Amino acid sequence: MADMRDGIGPYLAVFLKGAAQWQPSMIGVALAVSNIATALALIPAGLLVDALRCKRLLLAGAGLVVGFGTLLIVLAPRPAAVLPVAAILGAAAAFLGPGMIGLSLGLVGPRRLTARISRNEGFNHAGNFCGALTIIAVTHFLGLAWIFYLACFYALASAVVARLIPERAIDHDVARGRPEPGAPALSIGDALRRPGFVMFLLTVALFHLGNAAMLPLAGQVLAITHPGSDAAAMSACIIVAQAVMVGVALIVGRASAVGYGRKPIFLVALAVLPLRGILFAHVTSPLGIVLVQTLDGIGAGVFGVIAPLIAADLMRGSGRINFAQGLVALATGAGGAASNLGAGVIVQIFGYPAGFLALAAAALAALALFSQAVPETRPERVARYAEMGRELG
Repeated sequence: MADMRDGIGPYLAVFLKGAAQWQPSMIGVALAVSNIATALALIPAGLLVDALRCKRLLLAGAGLVVGFGTLLIVLAPRPAAVLPVAAILGAAAAFLGPGMIGLSLGLVGPRRLTARISRNEGFNHAGNFCGALTIIAVTHFLGLAWIFYLACFYALASAVVARLIPERAIDHDVARGRPEPGAPALSIGDALRRPGFVMFLLTVALFHLGNAAMLPLAGQVLAITHPGSDAAAMSACIIVAQAVMVGVALIVGRASAVGYGRKPIFLVALAVLPLRGILFAHVTSPLGIVLVQTLDGIGAGVFGVIAPLIAADLMRGSGRINFAQGLVALATGAGGAASNLGAGVIVQIFGYPAGFLALAAAALAALALFSQAVPETRPERVARYAEMGRELG
């Protein structure tokens, strides 16, 4: 499922720019349409994952829609066809994040969730790594369109594997974060009023406002400055970043297990993003872009593990964990939509360096907000701070 969840977007920008000759602003619109559709579907997706017991079927069905939708894009790469298909793909993708978190929590329980998410992200990045290697080989001989044919194959395979998970192994009460079986869930309003949650959502939105358009813009730079080598360089970007992410995801899980809090680890992800934007503004060579993209391995590797854990921590005992994951993904989608749309317009008017610097500014805002407005959420740390407060009192 890795190559459907994360692997197609950057190649879509390369395909639309290099093979279909789209303008940067229209590429930004296409990516934004997908992100907006995801954003609109995320709250219903999170509520459905909380409420329904057919989590395996939700994951398999969403993956199939994403896989087959990519075929429609490559067969008819015109705005009239691509934009509605992008909306359908975005809506289907909304189920992947909450579905994976809910399924993981239902399988292993809250005590082992950190280790499970760390392994999930390790396998996810390893899947992207292997997928990018496959794409380099296939596109070299068969062309860019085969990226999307591969996605359809991955969709079929992921649907089969999802159905192989035993239904009896999933505790659906635990999967939604209920304090005990049968207990009522918090109202949506009460869930949103949990301390720090809204500020965390704003941080996530700002992070993706700075992050989402960076690699697609870099792909467009490659398509302009080094035509013919753009797909290989983009694959190299993904391979290098995903290789770093595998290690980072496992290191983050180990660091959390030995006692590091969520907040200092997450601050690392927020700090490397503005640096990446500044460097992209001054680099145009394929090698330079690949080297700068290694920073995404750190930022995205940390984000993929810690962001779901912070959301789960903030919703502990509420019965709304997957709803919260949907809201985190909603903030991700909203930030991503604004990033692609805004960066496309800025690039068309002021050029690519200005676009990268604008993204870096949004990333700095995310760093400042999180450092000041979101508390530590790791259960053991929170309990320790509360005990210290009682002793001082």
